[in-house]
Amino acid sequence: RDVYDLHHAILGILYYVLVIAVITDSIKDVGRPRPNFFYRCFPDGIEVPFNLMGDVNCHGDPKVVKEGCKSFPRSFAGLAFLSWYLCGKVKAFDRRGHAAKLCIVLLPLLFAALVGISRIDDYWHHWTYVFTGSIIGWFNRGSSLCYLLFFPFPHDINGCAPHASIKM
Repeated sequence: RDVYDLHHAILGILYYVLVIAVITDSIKDVGRPRPNFFYRCFPDGIEVPFNLMGDVNCHGDPKVVKEGCKSFPRSFAGLAFLSWYLCGKVKAFDRRGHAAKLCIVLLPLLFAALVGISRIDDYWHHWTYVFTGSIIGWFNRGSSLCYLLFFPFPHDINGCAPHASIKM
């Protein structure tokens, strides 16, 4: 309903996605290939022997093979910011003790955990890399800094409105 709120929410989420993308993409080439790398390299399931240089002769799509080498770490950037945003919107800290508000605030984090579990179950990522990505997401203060850049603390009296609306 408030154009300032929508504008600042979009800016905040974009800033946070940018911050977390720089962090995760700068260290993405570290570590092991993905668990499904064999089928990326040999899509028909037939392994080609090594060449004279000792390298594997992959005959899969080069883009898919290259992406199979990038596994570390995994992060779902916007969901931590969304949790902060919902915390302010539903006034989770209004000292009335509504457990339903806490459930609403924790839904994005639960969704991130379920996505991480599905990536492990589908052999897209190693569990250690998903765990490391969750630690980065949990302890990264980028979501709180980007949220507080545009919105006051959720427990503030004006916690559901952006700074721009409060000043007007």
